[in-house]
Amino acid sequence: MPTSVTLLAMQNADGSETLGVKLHDDVVLDVRKASHLLGIAAPTTLEDLLKEGNARDLNKLVAAAKTNPKAKAAMVEESSITFGRLFANPGKIVCIGLNYRAHAAEANEKLPWVPILFNKYNNALAPHNCTIKLPPKEVSYKFDYETELLIVIGKTARNVSEADALNYVAGYCTSQDFSARDLQLETPSVQWMVGKTLDSFGPIGPYFVSADVVGDPNNLTIETHVNGEKRQSSNTSFMIFNPQKLIAYISKMWTLEPGDIIWSGTPEGVILGYPKDKQVWLKAGDEIVSSIEKLGSLKFKLA
Repeated sequence: MPTSVTLLAMQNADGSETLGVKLHDDVVLDVRKASHLLGIAAPTTLEDLLKEGNARDLNKLVAAAKTNPKAKAAMVEESSITFGRLFANPGKIVCIGLNYRAHAAEANEKLPWVPILFNKYNNALAPHNCTIKLPPKEVSYKFDYETELLIVIGKTARNVSEADALNYVAGYCTSQDFSARDLQLETPSVQWMVGKTLDSFGPIGPYFVSADVVGDPNNLTIETHVNGEKRQSSNTSFMIFNPQKLIAYISKMWTLEPGDIIWSGTPEGVILGYPKDKQVWLKAGDEIVSSIEKLGSLKFKLA
């Protein structure tokens, strides 16, 4: 699995989305270009890196690029990058509902005694700095934010113990479980998946940070700002089921594989939790920033 790295996805002029390695400050190594310049094969997407398990080749390329003058042409300023999707085709997207006590309380729901699982589809995946095009009002209009810690699986996991679970984690990302509350909760029957997986309703980024760099995932500050106003402010320590419990539980239901991703739930402060007379749903023109300690700030707009 990758170690000691912060990775991002770059959208290229040819429409492809390839891997970048954040070296320092504003400097990013364009992996595809560096591989071509130095003649060193390396995975060019995060999903390839995880599914093939060839972090060694990436490390070899990065080490060579730091010392070989030929690689200078593959060094780009992060501020000049158009971000791509870190994940485009994961095998499984698992989402967790009501995983913070205060969020369950604000939603007037009982605390779950096992993790509540649902899913998104690949069409929901979107990059940092994206624009989510909202559907017509007759389809949905009650849009809400949910900043969440994304858990990225790096090794095949089946029936793992809580004590061993974090050894199967490749890294973490900041993510947004963008939600259409009317579709989720006001259709003839509750349909969490329908309200969660419209096009681009799952932005992730800006970075994938390897697990060893993050350290303990159970003590990270998590926040959301809407148009500059703080709406959510909590800590992953307040999860009902921490990442270890989630991985142990899910891996008893089915096999988790490298590249699978888990949205781990959102804390309190969502619009759904406001008194009904104070619920002002998100709209075109709003700007949302989701931030998690050590993982960076995911930004996107609505249109």
